[in-house]
Amino acid sequence: MLKKNSLLVKNALYSILIIALCLLVGKIIAASLGGLPGSLYGLILFTSVLHFKIVSADKIQQTVAWIISHMGICFVPSGVGIINHFNLLKNHGITIVAIIFFTTFLLLSIVGLWFERITSNTTTNKNDHKPDDKRSSNSEFPSQ
Repeated sequence: MLKKNSLLVKNALYSILIIALCLLVGKIIAASLGGLPGSLYGLILFTSVLHFKIVSADKIQQTVAWIISHMGICFVPSGVGIINHFNLLKNHGITIVAIIFFTTFLLLSIVGLWFERITSNTTTNKNDHKPDDKRSSNSEFPSQ
């Protein structure tokens, strides 16, 4: 059991080291070349390292699966923004949440009313031009 945990820890540290090195090299490339953010260069480098089997995918599989399952907490920029601006949220959190709910309700209401208006105009126009059920005797198609 202890040996298994030791192997898991070693693989986790190996995985984190590889990811961190790819990110560091990506940041260096972004600083020197520009164009894309360093994290994207790092992602391209990490994918290349895995594709060309420079790094064993079996060793990092469990760590990457754990990172992906916790991505919403660890890597989403809004989560980072919340942590960086915690004092702002602490002081004005209720106001921010109220503004978000109000503007969402307002937007959905406007779009719903606009869609209803467009839809009712379309059906009114279709009904205005609806052909009669009476068929003329000189019709090309026989009535059924």
